[in-house]
Amino acid sequence: MQVRVEVVVFAIRAGKLRVLLAPPEGGVRALPGGIPGGDESLDAAARRVLGEATGNDDLYLEQLYTFSEPRRAGAGGRISVAYFAIAPGAGGQDAAGFSPARRPPRLVRDHGRILALGVERLRTKTEYSTVPLRFLEEPFTLSEVQAVYEVLLDRPLDKRNFRRKMLALEAIEETAGRRRVGAHRPARLFRLSPARPYLLKERGILFPF
Repeated sequence: MQVRVEVVVFAIRAGKLRVLLAPPEGGVRALPGGIPGGDESLDAAARRVLGEATGNDDLYLEQLYTFSEPRRAGAGGRISVAYFAIAPGAGGQDAAGFSPARRPPRLVRDHGRILALGVERLRTKTEYSTVPLRFLEEPFTLSEVQAVYEVLLDRPLDKRNFRRKMLALEAIEETAGRRRVGAHRPARLFRLSPARPYLLKERGILFPF
């Protein structure tokens, strides 16, 4: 029985959650994917697909779900192991290949279902982890951190409350320098804390803020 991997690559571009899609086949888009080769593990195959799709195989990558329904027989394999990845860089305009993640174009087979599950998983992780910080390129400001969480939660957050709780998590630490944005005074810069990099539940401070 053939096994495939599909990779849902998320990014934030122009203030919106986006997903990277492969070039259209017959007018229909698809998630990047492929078949593990030889002795290649599923994780290694997903990394390879990620690198081929983005040019960088060292992004955050996590297994999402295994799809094995009999009706997938026409999908080039009855089993598909899906992953989701995060491409950093919260600013800028849409890049080629990125489409709206919450209202994507028509996708092949059950890729729409895979994408929807990825969006839901990402939203859930936003409520109990610091995985969203992977969308940011270091160094970053607290305003940039809040902007990412607002995109993922799809609602505005109270600035003072958000900053207080984010700093209490000790998942980020201040670094040297300041960044001026517009007419505001220069903002402090932060990076991920090496001691507490991405996941946490221990401090009893859960999202949403």
